[in-house]
Amino acid sequence: MLAQNFDAILFDAGGIFLLPDPTVLGPLLAYHGGDPSISVHVRAHYAGMAAKSAAGSTEGFWHEYNEAYVRSAGVPDEEVALAALVLERTRNAYTWRWPIPESLIALAGLRAMGMPMGVVSNASGQIAEVLARSGVCQEGDGPHTPMRVIVDSHVVGVAKPDPHIFDFALEHFEGIDRSRIAYVGDSVTMDIGGARAAGLHPILLDPYDDHAGADFQRVRSLEDLLT
Repeated sequence: MLAQNFDAILFDAGGIFLLPDPTVLGPLLAYHGGDPSISVHVRAHYAGMAAKSAAGSTEGFWHEYNEAYVRSAGVPDEEVALAALVLERTRNAYTWRWPIPESLIALAGLRAMGMPMGVVSNASGQIAEVLARSGVCQEGDGPHTPMRVIVDSHVVGVAKPDPHIFDFALEHFEGIDRSRIAYVGDSVTMDIGGARAAGLHPILLDPYDDHAGADFQRVRSLEDLLT
């Protein structure tokens, strides 16, 4: 069981627990010739993140993501530029709200193990509320999976890949060596890079094997943490 290699696990939120809502973006891009299927848009997110990572783009730059996303969703070449612009204008912090079913199953399993967990996310001040509203988790006790802490970059004023954002979480894991804490994210630049610099063990969620041969650990689903 992969999770047994660690004494605690921290997670990103976007791409790990939540995706840009395909029930919103599907019809949006269908107008430009895209496929509105949920499965297509789930795949499109990771295609977008792979393109963003390949470009080395940090949080504020989403051009490569937008183009790769709409292409992956089946938008024809002549519509890509406009569709990418529409996606840029429509996808916002509050559309990152669609919970990934496999991730919820994995969280339940990790909770049953008694695994200490937390969230460290580049966000806009909304991520704790959205995680709770979407039925994923909350900080402390509540109706969903409890997290020791949920760190929102907007709230603390530091964003990945700056490793200091993790300090706001690690104070809630006193006594656990950083090397024994995993960080699971979906961005090579922000998550793998930031976690490595912070002395954590980085793991990339890579459901479609977009990063074959990479020099860091990858999982296809959070459920892999339980196997």
